[in-house]
Amino acid sequence: MKFTEQLYDLIPCSSSADIQWDKIDPLFSGICFSAMKDTPQNPVYHGEGDVYTHMQMVCRELAADPDFYTLSDRHKEELFLAALLHDIGKVKTTRLENSVWSSPHHSLTGSQIVRTFLWRDCGLCGTMENIVFRETVCSLVRYHMLPVNLIDRNDPEKIARETAAAAELAADFSWYLLCMLSKADVKGRISDNIENALEQIRLAELAAEDAECFHCPYPFKDSFTGYAYLSGRNVAADQILFDDTWGEVIMISGLPGTGKDTWIRQHNSEMPVISLDDIRKKMCIGHGDPQGAVIRTSQEQARIFLRKKQPFIWNATDLTKDLRQKLVRFFEQYKARVRIIYLETDWNKRAERNLGRDNAVPESAVNKMLEMTVLPSPDEAQAVEWRCV
Repeated sequence: MKFTEQLYDLIPCSSSADIQWDKIDPLFSGICFSAMKDTPQNPVYHGEGDVYTHMQMVCRELAADPDFYTLSDRHKEELFLAALLHDIGKVKTTRLENSVWSSPHHSLTGSQIVRTFLWRDCGLCGTMENIVFRETVCSLVRYHMLPVNLIDRNDPEKIARETAAAAELAADFSWYLLCMLSKADVKGRISDNIENALEQIRLAELAAEDAECFHCPYPFKDSFTGYAYLSGRNVAADQILFDDTWGEVIMISGLPGTGKDTWIRQHNSEMPVISLDDIRKKMCIGHGDPQGAVIRTSQEQARIFLRKKQPFIWNATDLTKDLRQKLVRFFEQYKARVRIIYLETDWNKRAERNLGRDNAVPESAVNKMLEMTVLPSPDEAQAVEWRCV
Protein backbone atom coordinates (compact mmCIF):
# COMPACT_ATOMS: atom_id res chain seq x y z
CA MET A 1 0.00 0.00 0.00
CA LYS A 2 1.27 3.48 -0.89
CA PHE A 3 2.41 5.74 1.94
CA THR A 4 -0.39 8.26 1.30
CA GLU A 5 -3.02 5.50 1.39
CA GLN A 6 -1.69 4.23 4.72
CA LEU A 7 -1.65 7.77 6.06
CA TYR A 8 -5.18 8.52 4.90
CA ASP A 9 -6.52 5.49 6.75
CA LEU A 10 -5.12 6.99 9.97
CA ILE A 11 -6.51 10.50 9.61
CA PRO A 12 -9.37 11.10 12.08
CA CYS A 13 -12.74 10.95 10.35
CA SER A 14 -14.39 13.23 12.93
CA SER A 15 -13.47 15.52 15.79
CA SER A 16 -14.45 12.80 18.26
CA ALA A 17 -12.27 10.09 16.70
CA ASP A 18 -9.01 9.03 18.38
CA ILE A 19 -5.66 9.37 16.63
CA GLN A 20 -4.01 5.95 16.29
CA TRP A 21 -0.47 6.82 17.37
CA ASP A 22 0.58 3.16 17.59
CA LYS A 23 -0.05 2.85 13.84
CA ILE A 24 1.29 6.27 12.89
CA ASP A 25 4.73 5.91 14.47
CA PRO A 26 5.82 2.92 12.29
CA LEU A 27 5.11 4.92 9.13
CA PHE A 28 8.00 7.22 9.99
CA SER A 29 10.73 4.66 10.59
CA GLY A 30 12.84 6.37 7.89
CA ILE A 31 12.90 9.69 9.71
CA CYS A 32 14.01 10.91 13.15
CA PHE A 33 10.36 10.86 14.31
CA SER A 34 10.91 9.24 17.69
CA ALA A 35 13.84 11.60 18.37
CA MET A 36 11.26 14.35 18.90
CA LYS A 37 10.53 12.73 22.27
CA ASP A 38 14.05 13.62 23.40
CA THR A 39 14.04 17.15 22.00
CA PRO A 40 13.26 19.84 24.61
CA GLN A 41 11.60 23.22 24.02
CA ASN A 42 11.52 26.62 25.69
CA PRO A 43 9.00 26.21 28.56
CA VAL A 44 7.86 29.82 28.16
CA TYR A 45 6.20 28.88 24.86
CA HIS A 46 5.98 25.12 25.32
CA GLY A 47 5.02 24.22 28.84
CA GLU A 48 3.96 20.79 27.57
CA GLY A 49 7.62 19.79 27.25
CA ASP A 50 9.21 17.89 24.36
CA VAL A 51 8.57 18.27 20.63
CA TYR A 52 6.75 14.93 20.30
CA THR A 53 4.19 15.87 22.95
CA HIS A 54 3.66 19.21 21.23
CA MET A 55 3.21 17.47 17.86
CA GLN A 56 0.53 15.19 19.31
CA MET A 57 -1.30 18.19 20.77
CA VAL A 58 -1.13 20.02 17.41
CA CYS A 59 -2.61 17.02 15.57
CA ARG A 60 -5.43 16.79 18.12
CA GLU A 61 -6.19 20.50 17.69
CA LEU A 62 -6.23 20.10 13.90
CA ALA A 63 -8.58 17.13 14.24
CA ALA A 64 -10.84 19.23 16.51
CA ASP A 65 -11.15 22.02 13.91
CA PRO A 66 -14.49 21.74 12.05
CA ASP A 67 -12.94 23.42 9.02
CA PHE A 68 -10.55 20.49 8.65
CA TYR A 69 -13.44 18.25 7.64
CA THR A 70 -14.56 20.58 4.87
CA LEU A 71 -11.28 19.98 3.01
CA SER A 72 -10.79 17.57 0.14
CA ASP A 73 -9.27 14.20 1.02
CA ARG A 74 -5.98 15.25 -0.56
CA HIS A 75 -5.81 18.50 1.41
CA LYS A 76 -6.56 16.59 4.61
CA GLU A 77 -3.62 14.28 3.92
CA GLU A 78 -1.27 17.17 3.17
CA LEU A 79 -2.31 19.19 6.20
CA PHE A 80 -2.29 16.27 8.64
CA LEU A 81 1.13 15.19 7.40
CA ALA A 82 2.41 18.75 7.79
CA ALA A 83 1.07 18.80 11.36
CA LEU A 84 2.90 15.55 12.13
CA LEU A 85 6.19 16.85 10.72
CA HIS A 86 6.03 20.62 11.19
CA ASP A 87 8.66 20.67 13.96
CA ILE A 88 10.85 17.76 12.82
CA GLY A 89 13.60 20.30 12.13
CA LYS A 90 13.94 20.95 15.87
CA VAL A 91 15.62 17.56 16.26
CA LYS A 92 18.64 18.88 14.35
CA THR A 93 18.57 22.55 15.32
CA THR A 94 17.68 22.64 19.03
CA ARG A 95 20.41 23.96 21.30
CA LEU A 96 20.87 25.60 24.70
CA GLU A 97 21.80 29.27 24.42
CA ASN A 98 22.18 31.36 27.57
CA SER A 99 20.26 28.67 29.50
CA VAL A 100 17.32 28.88 27.05
CA TRP A 101 16.34 26.19 24.54
CA SER A 102 16.07 27.52 20.99
CA SER A 103 15.72 26.01 17.50
CA PRO A 104 16.92 28.57 14.94
CA HIS A 105 15.82 27.97 11.33
CA HIS A 106 14.04 24.76 12.31
CA SER A 107 11.24 25.30 9.80
CA LEU A 108 13.65 25.52 6.84
CA THR A 109 15.66 22.55 8.11
CA GLY A 110 12.43 20.65 8.68
CA SER A 111 11.20 21.24 5.14
CA GLN A 112 14.43 19.76 3.77
CA ILE A 113 14.15 16.71 6.04
CA VAL A 114 10.53 16.22 4.98
CA ARG A 115 11.41 16.54 1.28
CA THR A 116 14.11 13.87 1.52
CA PHE A 117 11.89 11.52 3.52
CA LEU A 118 8.84 11.82 1.27
CA TRP A 119 10.94 11.63 -1.91
CA ARG A 120 13.35 8.80 -1.17
CA ASP A 121 11.66 6.75 1.55
CA CYS A 122 8.01 7.18 0.59
CA GLY A 123 8.32 7.26 -3.19
CA LEU A 124 6.62 10.65 -3.59
CA CYS A 125 8.57 11.62 -6.70
CA GLY A 126 8.58 11.25 -10.46
CA THR A 127 4.98 12.32 -11.20
CA MET A 128 3.43 15.77 -11.02
CA GLU A 129 0.83 14.48 -8.57
CA ASN A 130 3.57 13.25 -6.23
CA ILE A 131 5.68 16.38 -6.62
CA VAL A 132 2.78 18.76 -5.92
CA PHE A 133 1.73 16.72 -2.85
CA ARG A 134 5.28 16.55 -1.50
CA GLU A 135 6.14 20.19 -2.12
CA THR A 136 2.83 21.39 -0.66
CA VAL A 137 3.69 19.59 2.59
CA CYS A 138 7.23 21.01 2.46
CA SER A 139 5.86 24.55 1.97
CA LEU A 140 3.47 24.16 4.89
CA VAL A 141 6.36 23.01 7.10
CA ARG A 142 8.64 25.75 5.75
CA TYR A 143 6.19 28.59 6.47
CA HIS A 144 4.20 27.27 9.44
CA MET A 145 5.49 30.02 11.76
CA LEU A 146 4.87 32.88 9.34
CA PRO A 147 1.18 33.63 10.12
CA VAL A 148 2.06 34.41 13.75
CA ASN A 149 4.85 36.77 12.70
CA LEU A 150 3.54 38.28 9.45
CA ILE A 151 2.06 41.50 10.85
CA ASP A 152 5.27 42.35 12.67
CA ARG A 153 7.34 42.06 9.49
CA ASN A 154 8.16 44.90 7.10
CA ASP A 155 5.65 45.06 4.24
CA PRO A 156 3.43 42.11 5.26
CA GLU A 157 1.37 42.48 2.08
CA LYS A 158 4.41 41.75 -0.08
CA ILE A 159 5.53 38.86 2.11
CA ALA A 160 2.03 37.40 1.87
CA ARG A 161 2.17 37.54 -1.94
CA GLU A 162 5.68 36.13 -2.06
CA THR A 163 4.62 33.20 0.12
CA ALA A 164 1.41 32.59 -1.82
CA ALA A 165 3.43 32.39 -5.04
CA ALA A 166 4.57 28.90 -3.96
CA ALA A 167 1.15 27.70 -5.15
CA GLU A 168 2.02 28.57 -8.75
CA LEU A 169 3.93 25.27 -8.76
CA ALA A 170 2.90 23.48 -5.53
CA ALA A 171 -0.71 24.01 -6.51
CA ASP A 172 -2.34 22.66 -3.33
CA PHE A 173 -0.58 25.18 -1.08
CA SER A 174 -2.48 28.24 0.15
CA TRP A 175 -2.57 30.76 2.97
CA TYR A 176 -5.88 29.19 3.97
CA LEU A 177 -4.21 25.84 4.71
CA LEU A 178 -1.17 27.54 6.21
CA CYS A 179 -3.26 29.50 8.71
CA MET A 180 -5.22 26.38 9.65
CA LEU A 181 -1.93 24.64 10.46
CA SER A 182 -0.64 27.69 12.33
CA LYS A 183 -3.77 27.87 14.51
CA ALA A 184 -3.40 24.21 15.44
CA ASP A 185 0.28 24.83 16.18
CA VAL A 186 -0.57 27.67 18.56
CA LYS A 187 -3.42 25.86 20.31
CA GLY A 188 -1.40 22.66 20.65
CA ARG A 189 0.86 23.95 23.41
CA ILE A 190 0.85 25.21 26.98
CA SER A 191 1.64 28.93 27.05
CA ASP A 192 0.35 32.25 28.33
CA ASN A 193 0.66 33.71 24.83
CA ILE A 194 -1.94 31.64 22.96
CA GLU A 195 -4.70 34.26 22.59
CA ASN A 196 -2.27 36.90 21.39
CA ALA A 197 -0.81 34.49 18.85
CA LEU A 198 -4.27 33.56 17.57
CA GLU A 199 -5.06 37.25 17.09
CA GLN A 200 -1.84 37.61 15.11
CA ILE A 201 -2.99 34.78 12.85
CA ARG A 202 -6.38 36.44 12.32
CA LEU A 203 -4.59 39.64 11.30
CA ALA A 204 -2.40 37.60 8.92
CA GLU A 205 -5.52 36.12 7.32
CA LEU A 206 -6.90 39.62 6.76
CA ALA A 207 -3.58 40.79 5.33
CA ALA A 208 -3.49 37.89 2.87
CA GLU A 209 -7.09 38.56 1.86
CA ASP A 210 -6.33 42.27 1.33
CA ALA A 211 -3.31 41.24 -0.73
CA GLU A 212 -5.60 39.06 -2.91
CA CYS A 213 -3.64 35.90 -2.19
CA PHE A 214 -5.45 34.07 0.63
CA HIS A 215 -6.72 31.19 -1.50
CA CYS A 216 -4.45 31.43 -4.55
CA PRO A 217 -1.39 33.33 -5.82
CA TYR A 218 -1.73 37.04 -6.58
CA PRO A 219 -2.78 37.57 -10.23
CA PHE A 220 0.09 39.61 -11.68
CA LYS A 221 -0.55 41.30 -15.02
CA ASP A 222 2.33 39.45 -16.72
CA SER A 223 5.25 37.17 -15.88
CA PHE A 224 7.94 39.86 -16.26
CA THR A 225 6.27 42.15 -13.71
CA GLY A 226 5.43 39.25 -11.41
CA TYR A 227 9.03 38.07 -11.36
CA ALA A 228 10.32 41.62 -10.79
CA TYR A 229 7.98 42.01 -7.80
CA LEU A 230 8.66 38.59 -6.28
CA SER A 231 12.42 38.88 -6.71
CA GLY A 232 12.56 42.08 -4.68
CA ARG A 233 12.52 44.92 -7.18
CA ASN A 234 10.82 48.12 -6.06
CA VAL A 235 7.70 47.83 -8.23
CA ALA A 236 3.99 47.86 -7.51
CA ALA A 237 2.17 44.56 -7.82
CA ASP A 238 -0.34 45.96 -10.34
CA GLN A 239 2.26 47.59 -12.60
CA ILE A 240 3.02 46.45 -16.13
CA LEU A 241 6.75 46.75 -16.75
CA PHE A 242 8.43 46.94 -20.13
CA ASP A 243 10.24 43.68 -20.87
CA ASP A 244 13.66 44.69 -22.21
CA THR A 245 15.12 41.18 -22.47
CA TRP A 246 16.38 39.99 -25.88
CA GLY A 247 16.02 36.22 -25.61
CA GLU A 248 16.02 33.22 -23.37
CA VAL A 249 18.58 31.22 -21.43
CA ILE A 250 17.19 27.88 -20.31
CA MET A 251 18.65 26.62 -17.05
CA ILE A 252 18.13 22.90 -16.42
CA SER A 253 17.93 21.68 -12.83
CA GLY A 254 17.79 18.09 -11.59
CA LEU A 255 19.63 15.27 -9.86
CA PRO A 256 22.22 13.20 -11.73
CA GLY A 257 20.53 10.45 -13.72
CA THR A 258 17.27 12.35 -14.10
CA GLY A 259 17.55 12.40 -17.89
CA LYS A 260 18.48 16.01 -18.52
CA ASP A 261 20.54 15.28 -21.66
CA THR A 262 17.76 13.17 -23.14
CA TRP A 263 15.17 15.84 -22.43
CA ILE A 264 17.31 18.49 -24.14
CA ARG A 265 17.75 16.32 -27.24
CA GLN A 266 14.01 15.71 -27.43
CA HIS A 267 12.81 19.28 -26.82
CA ASN A 268 15.53 21.80 -27.66
CA SER A 269 17.99 20.04 -29.95
CA GLU A 270 18.54 23.19 -32.05
CA MET A 271 19.87 25.31 -29.15
CA PRO A 272 23.56 25.32 -28.16
CA VAL A 273 24.21 23.67 -24.80
CA ILE A 274 26.74 24.41 -22.08
CA SER A 275 27.05 21.14 -20.20
CA LEU A 276 29.15 21.05 -17.05
CA ASP A 277 29.39 17.26 -17.34
CA ASP A 278 30.84 17.57 -20.85
CA ILE A 279 33.35 20.16 -19.65
CA ARG A 280 34.41 17.89 -16.78
CA LYS A 281 34.85 15.01 -19.19
CA LYS A 282 37.01 17.06 -21.58
CA MET A 283 39.11 18.39 -18.70
CA CYS A 284 39.33 14.96 -16.98
CA ILE A 285 37.86 16.39 -13.76
CA GLY A 286 35.74 14.15 -11.56
CA HIS A 287 32.61 15.21 -9.66
CA GLY A 288 34.51 15.03 -6.38
CA ASP A 289 37.47 17.08 -7.61
CA PRO A 290 37.82 20.88 -7.26
CA GLN A 291 35.41 22.48 -9.73
CA GLY A 292 36.93 25.95 -10.14
CA ALA A 293 38.28 25.32 -13.65
CA VAL A 294 34.94 23.83 -14.75
CA ILE A 295 33.01 26.85 -13.48
CA ARG A 296 35.36 29.35 -15.10
CA THR A 297 35.24 27.54 -18.44
CA SER A 298 31.46 27.24 -18.41
CA GLN A 299 30.97 30.91 -17.53
CA GLU A 300 33.33 32.04 -20.28
CA GLN A 301 31.37 29.96 -22.79
CA ALA A 302 28.19 31.58 -21.48
CA ARG A 303 29.65 35.07 -21.91
CA ILE A 304 30.33 34.37 -25.58
CA PHE A 305 26.66 33.50 -26.17
CA LEU A 306 25.38 36.34 -23.98
CA ARG A 307 27.46 38.97 -25.75
CA LYS A 308 26.14 37.75 -29.10
CA LYS A 309 22.58 37.67 -27.69
CA GLN A 310 22.43 33.99 -28.57
CA PRO A 311 19.88 31.88 -26.62
CA PHE A 312 21.41 28.74 -25.09
CA ILE A 313 20.86 25.98 -22.53
CA TRP A 314 22.79 25.76 -19.28
CA ASN A 315 22.85 22.09 -18.26
CA ALA A 316 23.92 21.31 -14.67
CA THR A 317 22.34 19.99 -11.48
CA ASP A 318 21.68 23.49 -10.01
CA LEU A 319 19.91 22.06 -6.94
CA THR A 320 20.08 24.97 -4.49
CA LYS A 321 18.46 28.38 -4.63
CA ASP A 322 21.71 30.22 -3.85
CA LEU A 323 23.50 28.61 -6.79
CA ARG A 324 20.62 29.25 -9.18
CA GLN A 325 20.31 32.88 -8.08
CA LYS A 326 24.00 33.56 -8.74
CA LEU A 327 23.63 32.15 -12.25
CA VAL A 328 20.39 33.99 -12.97
CA ARG A 329 21.95 37.30 -11.89
CA PHE A 330 24.92 36.55 -14.14
CA PHE A 331 22.67 35.89 -17.16
CA GLU A 332 20.44 38.88 -16.43
CA GLN A 333 23.42 41.26 -16.40
CA TYR A 334 23.37 40.75 -20.17
CA LYS A 335 19.59 41.35 -20.36
CA ALA A 336 18.79 37.69 -20.98
CA ARG A 337 15.45 36.25 -19.93
CA VAL A 338 15.86 33.09 -17.83
CA ARG A 339 13.63 30.02 -17.81
CA ILE A 340 14.40 27.42 -15.14
CA ILE A 341 13.21 23.93 -16.03
CA TYR A 342 13.38 21.49 -13.15
CA LEU A 343 13.31 17.82 -14.13
CA GLU A 344 12.48 14.87 -11.88
CA THR A 345 12.00 11.17 -12.34
CA ASP A 346 11.28 8.11 -10.21
CA TRP A 347 14.01 7.52 -7.60
CA ASN A 348 14.83 3.96 -8.71
CA LYS A 349 14.69 4.84 -12.42
CA ARG A 350 17.07 7.73 -11.75
CA ALA A 351 19.51 5.38 -9.97
CA GLU A 352 19.47 2.99 -12.93
CA ARG A 353 20.13 5.81 -15.38
CA ASN A 354 22.93 7.20 -13.23
CA LEU A 355 24.70 3.84 -12.93
CA GLY A 356 24.47 3.39 -16.70
CA ARG A 357 26.38 6.60 -17.41
CA ASP A 358 30.09 6.72 -18.21
CA ASN A 359 30.56 9.38 -15.54
CA ALA A 360 28.20 7.95 -12.91
CA VAL A 361 27.94 9.95 -9.70
CA PRO A 362 28.27 7.78 -6.55
CA GLU A 363 24.87 7.15 -4.99
CA SER A 364 26.22 8.33 -1.64
CA ALA A 365 26.90 11.70 -3.28
CA VAL A 366 23.45 11.75 -4.89
CA ASN A 367 21.86 11.18 -1.49
CA LYS A 368 23.76 14.17 -0.12
CA MET A 369 22.60 16.21 -3.11
CA LEU A 370 19.00 15.22 -2.41
CA GLU A 371 19.29 16.36 1.20
CA MET A 372 20.23 19.87 0.07
CA THR A 373 17.84 20.04 -2.90
CA VAL A 374 15.31 22.87 -2.98
CA LEU A 375 13.04 23.00 -6.01
CA PRO A 376 13.11 26.29 -7.97
CA SER A 377 10.37 28.75 -7.04
CA PRO A 378 8.56 31.52 -8.97
CA ASP A 379 10.73 34.26 -7.47
CA GLU A 380 13.89 32.83 -9.05
CA ALA A 381 13.31 33.56 -12.76
CA GLN A 382 10.82 35.00 -15.21
CA ALA A 383 9.63 31.45 -15.96
CA VAL A 384 9.94 28.39 -13.72
CA GLU A 385 8.63 24.95 -14.68
CA TRP A 386 8.58 21.57 -12.95
CA ARG A 387 8.47 18.59 -15.30
CA CYS A 388 8.57 14.82 -14.95
CA VAL A 389 10.65 12.68 -17.28
